[in-house]
Amino acid sequence: MLRVFLVEDESIIRETLRDTVPWAQCGYTFAGEAGDGEMALPLIRQVKPDVLITDIRMPFMDGLALSELVRREFPEMKIVIISGYDDFEYARQAISIGVDRYLLKPITKNALIGVLEEIKEKIEGEQVSRSYLTQFHREAEEYEQYTRRSFFERIVAGQLSVQQIYETAGKLDIDLRAQCYTIALFSVLPQGSASAEGYSEPGARVRDALLEHFLKYPEYVLLRWNLSTYAVLLKGESSRMEDLIRRCVDTVRRSYEAHAPEQSWYVAVGRPTQRLSTLPACFEEVSRLWAYRYILPRQHILTADTVSFLTGTGSDSSLDHLDAGKVDPAILLDVMRSAGASEIPRFVDEYLHSVEEALSSKPFCQYLMLDLRFAACRFAASLSVGQGELLAPLDCLGMVGRSVTAEDLRTYFTALLLRTVELRDQASSSQCRSLLRQALAYIGSHFTDETLSLNQVAREVNISANYLSAVFSQEVGETFTEYVTGKRMERARELLRTTDKRSGEVAAAVGYKDPHYYSFLFKKTQGCTPRDYRGKRP
Repeated sequence: MLRVFLVEDESIIRETLRDTVPWAQCGYTFAGEAGDGEMALPLIRQVKPDVLITDIRMPFMDGLALSELVRREFPEMKIVIISGYDDFEYARQAISIGVDRYLLKPITKNALIGVLEEIKEKIEGEQVSRSYLTQFHREAEEYEQYTRRSFFERIVAGQLSVQQIYETAGKLDIDLRAQCYTIALFSVLPQGSASAEGYSEPGARVRDALLEHFLKYPEYVLLRWNLSTYAVLLKGESSRMEDLIRRCVDTVRRSYEAHAPEQSWYVAVGRPTQRLSTLPACFEEVSRLWAYRYILPRQHILTADTVSFLTGTGSDSSLDHLDAGKVDPAILLDVMRSAGASEIPRFVDEYLHSVEEALSSKPFCQYLMLDLRFAACRFAASLSVGQGELLAPLDCLGMVGRSVTAEDLRTYFTALLLRTVELRDQASSSQCRSLLRQALAYIGSHFTDETLSLNQVAREVNISANYLSAVFSQEVGETFTEYVTGKRMERARELLRTTDKRSGEVAAAVGYKDPHYYSFLFKKTQGCTPRDYRGKRP
């Protein structure tokens, strides 16, 4: 039921309208009344009606002044002005404010009922359009928006001023207004798994649950960061930030526990900041924390407090107190399997920091370098790459056997790890193209199925939905949803040109159960309605 609020200074007219109009039969609830604009405004702010009916001439605050304030605060509220003055200037002002109807007294009950029915139909139409727009945006967001990622990258790189951030956010329909911000990273693949993992129903359910939650709430701005990781910008009032962080962490934990309890999960969260201009520092912190998922694989929640507590270093430079788990070769193998090239420098920094207490020992430094070299050779062999091919491009191997500084170690580790990641990505590239060809062929045969989904295609070619989503956008230049929508619109144009099928029949033929949503998408993507497009055919 829509809510209506009545403002009229003449009590007889106000009471007559209130008591004689069959509000419920018209689809309305009578939500309140007031005798002038000054008394009405706080009540309107409290009730938030869908429709405001107000007289134009009232003491203290007239209907035009009230309408102007209401339009500014509640732009979607419908306003009906009633007046006993047939004056063009009043009508002109009412139109400039954006009122929906201007009625002259005396008003008959039937006339008002007619207006109410027209406005109800208009509101319902707008609600349907908004729901379609929300669905359209959500589908586009769900499978990745590279424009958002590019925007986020520029923010965290410090390339945009605050004014530019707000301007770009407005163009992308992202609301960044808030008192406080922070950034979280969370995993969508189990730690140490290959990027092109086979299709997993539990993994797909985890991914769908996470995206559904984070896309639902305006306090979270979600985007893919890399193949295995999503980033979330948390925004809200300072007093709520702790609760938003807790909800973010709990959502990831519960999703994995419910759908894939055997898989490891991680969340890294930076410290909140009250300025958009300090988001680069926040992201730098959360990226360092994120590297600790390799170093501390049993610590799932990575914050400044948890990492500081678990990696605190002492002044003792001997090896006596070094935790052997920090130099487990499995850590390096996990990095080689799943880390992106951009993550390597931060991982190396945090890895060496975690063993800083022992770096004064020359034998220990030699052990670290040899351990990495042997691990890299084993990993290269798993890719069918020989030791010579792995090591040939590297010019840092001469460090082995001589005294090295922490900076030398950083150079050595970075170069060798980047080389293994390069070889891994080269090996997966050929497989990626083959899988993508299979996926495109399947889509080409099934894009008219209304149930077609990313998970369905991923299952068919036996790769994870997350991997398919990322690879699809990277190689095709469109998201999965954009590509499927394009194929359907192409077929719809063909049917509109060559057949006399009705709009609902065309919608069903190209994969849309809801013909209204089909029409909305057609106009959104083609720039005209299906009827207008058909009218242009020769």
